[in-house]
Amino acid sequence: MNTGHTARRATINDVAREAGTGKTSVSRYLNGELEVLSSDLRERIADAIRQLNYQPNQMARGLKHGRNRLLGLLLADLTNPYSIGVLQGIEAACHALGYMPIICHAANEVEMERRYVQLLTTYRVEGVIVNALGVKEQTLRPVDDGGIPAVLVDRAVERLGADMVGLDNDAAVRLGTQHLLERGFDEIHFVVQPFEHVSSRRLREAAFRDVLRASPTILGDTLVLDLDDDAELERALTVLDQRIVAARDAGRRIAFFAANAPVALRIALRIAPPIRPGTRPHTALPLNNHDGANGQADVALISIDDPEWADLAGITTIRQPTYEIGYRAVEFLHERIDGAKHAARECLLPGELIVRASTRG
Repeated sequence: MNTGHTARRATINDVAREAGTGKTSVSRYLNGELEVLSSDLRERIADAIRQLNYQPNQMARGLKHGRNRLLGLLLADLTNPYSIGVLQGIEAACHALGYMPIICHAANEVEMERRYVQLLTTYRVEGVIVNALGVKEQTLRPVDDGGIPAVLVDRAVERLGADMVGLDNDAAVRLGTQHLLERGFDEIHFVVQPFEHVSSRRLREAAFRDVLRASPTILGDTLVLDLDDDAELERALTVLDQRIVAARDAGRRIAFFAANAPVALRIALRIAPPIRPGTRPHTALPLNNHDGANGQADVALISIDDPEWADLAGITTIRQPTYEIGYRAVEFLHERIDGAKHAARECLLPGELIVRASTRG
């Protein structure tokens, strides 16, 4: 019969009473200190736990011993396929190593990132994994000052001695640019969001400039697309149009190298021909040799990041090892939590070139 009352959960005192012993002995049993208990007492405590269906309060026990198995996870944008891939790796590693992640979605807001960092310190998390937009030394200072280990994903922070796990950006850009050179494109433009304050974007842009300097016969430069400023975005896309027209008039084969998936999507939408009424969309965007709205000819597109739509649209990409990045970040953090004191490490993982129609030319 349901009386409408929830049964009271058994406490450690109930277990001690049922086993005919003191609370200290039960606590020792729960903490694995079995050698100090007689075999008879161990059996009585185990029987009492089973009979009462006793479930220890892991949070309370963790706080008492300084271990609560909680990891803070600060993400800039959970809608980004990159973040989703990293999160899958993080969750798998947390499950394997016995941690519980607390996920904080900052929605690309710097102030929200700061507030979440403060909140995670009050929860006394054992460590923090950070993949945030505008994270700076002062933002993470409460974590560092509190002795909480931190691992950075994708982006480094100056003057913060934390481990970092991410893509080998230099190698990825060289891989993509070399692919375009081998395909015979003689004008290549790197397209990136504002990069001055984001380390991964800076590294990618710098690597592209290095490759360009080593290939003096190749034309190209960096175009900045500010996806958060409509006026600046339209201005930059107009410049992109002008680059295409100039290349067409000069008979040059032109390619655009997008620094990430959001940038690639804006370029693809700009240079793809409109779908005419009464026609069916193509299975891949015909970026090469078409008569689109801007009259582009022989336009190629490659991007770092490999979202699902890239396969549908036929976009060549450099796929990031997102799952491995997330998994490795938790492993690094676990080592720090267990007391590792060595110098900050940088783990750079290789990208994978996925060739599709957009660069086959």
